[in-house]
Amino acid sequence: MTKLSVNINKIATLRNARGGNMPNVVKAAQDIEGYGGQGITVHPRPDERHITYQDVSDLQPIVKTEFNIEGNPVPKFIDLVLQNKPTQVTLVPDSVDAITSNAGWDTVRHKDFLKEVITEFKNNGIRTSIFVDPNLEIIKHTVATGADRIELYTEDFASAYEKGDEDAIKPYIACAELANELGLGINAGHDLSLHNIEFFKKNIPGLLEVSIGHALIAESLYEGLEVVINKYLKRLQ
Repeated sequence: MTKLSVNINKIATLRNARGGNMPNVVKAAQDIEGYGGQGITVHPRPDERHITYQDVSDLQPIVKTEFNIEGNPVPKFIDLVLQNKPTQVTLVPDSVDAITSNAGWDTVRHKDFLKEVITEFKNNGIRTSIFVDPNLEIIKHTVATGADRIELYTEDFASAYEKGDEDAIKPYIACAELANELGLGINAGHDLSLHNIEFFKKNIPGLLEVSIGHALIAESLYEGLEVVINKYLKRLQ
């Protein structure tokens, strides 16, 4: 079964829109785990417009499943990860003004930088994952960085699948097959939803984990977190 890690950034966005502590992200994380979620993902950005650095520290001692911190490995982010030692860190090449993640790493151009950062994290017992586009050359060079896993950036698949193009899965299958050959674990995320997750999971060999936030929270507005989480879990079996 592929694990479901729930990204709670959007819960923090709702809280920040009003100020105060409603909804409470720590309580939300605990509830998500109680409903069957197998991990909690957060993506703190430098402007802290949703998940704050304090949220990360508050969540660290209460997450009982897998804690995944995503972000661009600028010095402040690196310090945050080392202080909190999550189960996994996912490196994402976000620009400061990015609304959401919109591209994966160039593991050829940034190999030395990524290797240095990953070595530091792995020396501290933290599993490492690199956010990548579905590009065979990029994945081939990921091995040299020392990363444990890749996270496939799935926006292109989701957009095409929404229009009825099932062939959009093919580059992802090829990349997953290569990653398996190279000994890289496979995660995936971005625009995955109840509509497309079952098709994606069934076609990607060795898919270990998906990280889903925006769609899951939006779907939960209508059906509730517990119902939606359990629908994902069934589709990921």
